[in-house]
Amino acid sequence: MRAAWYERNGEARDVLTLGDMPLPEPGPGEVRVRLATSGVNPSDVKSRRGRPPVFPRIMPHSDGAGVIEAVGAGVPANRVGERVWIWNGQWKRAMGTAAEAVAIASDQAVRLPDGTDFAAGACFGIPALTAVHGVTLAEAGPGKTILITGAAAAVGHYATQIAVSRGARVIGTASARRADHARAAGAAEIIDYKSENVAERVKALTGGRGVDAILDMDLSTTAPLLPQGVLAQYGKLVCYGSNVPADIPVSFTAMLWGSLTLQFYLVYELRADERKTAIAELTAMLEAGKLRHTIGARYPLDDIVAAHEAVERGDVVGNVVLEMK
Repeated sequence: MRAAWYERNGEARDVLTLGDMPLPEPGPGEVRVRLATSGVNPSDVKSRRGRPPVFPRIMPHSDGAGVIEAVGAGVPANRVGERVWIWNGQWKRAMGTAAEAVAIASDQAVRLPDGTDFAAGACFGIPALTAVHGVTLAEAGPGKTILITGAAAAVGHYATQIAVSRGARVIGTASARRADHARAAGAAEIIDYKSENVAERVKALTGGRGVDAILDMDLSTTAPLLPQGVLAQYGKLVCYGSNVPADIPVSFTAMLWGSLTLQFYLVYELRADERKTAIAELTAMLEAGKLRHTIGARYPLDDIVAAHEAVERGDVVGNVVLEMK
């Protein structure tokens, strides 16, 4: 099969290699998926650039979608032919979805509703599941106002749709260039974080009260907002990332006097019950046609270097997807 891999860290054009690899055989409890698409996420780029490989050779990417073509022992034969999407394809494994096929645990290949295409399916394992679980932790619902940072980014765009579907009012941060994309997801208000004072705008939009929760993609820029009253009393900051990979100071005074909650989560390490709940909700929304997907760029597998570089530049509105042709 055709595949891409790297054996050391570095820039995409220096370390990514394209070639042929043996077609993987599914072991007990596994399925082999003939992949149609592979999702390229920021975490894939960060791993390739800076996290020392723990395997001699890594075939990157955790997300993808395709059709089950073979099953291992213990897996029902009627799964062959099933359309699926993949989660944690390369998490703690050497072989991810940057290939024409992948062998993976049966439960990590989730049924893809017939009305959802493979390109969208390559966006679920990280962006959509991060969004679903984050919105749950933020307790979005009727009467709640949620600040979603990066509301036009891959996770934020899904999170905005999901929070609004649950009845919450969403205030999103986005650059002027991406503001319409966030509004299309349902954000009631957009704050241009590049030109506006986020804390002041949040207070103005909430009558000085602050928001009930923040779903945050970058703690390094959001933590300094806490002493400025961006969260209401008893509010909750739910965080899944930071642009600064180091310790970040958080105001004890703001947390204490506001009785605030700080909640972190990592989508790769959701508990089994949490993932089951998130997948069930995502599947229900897909079957009902209630989620919009934005594929910002498509590349063939042979152009994986260009795909990684597009993610690094950060100028694509929507998800970057590889297509196996």
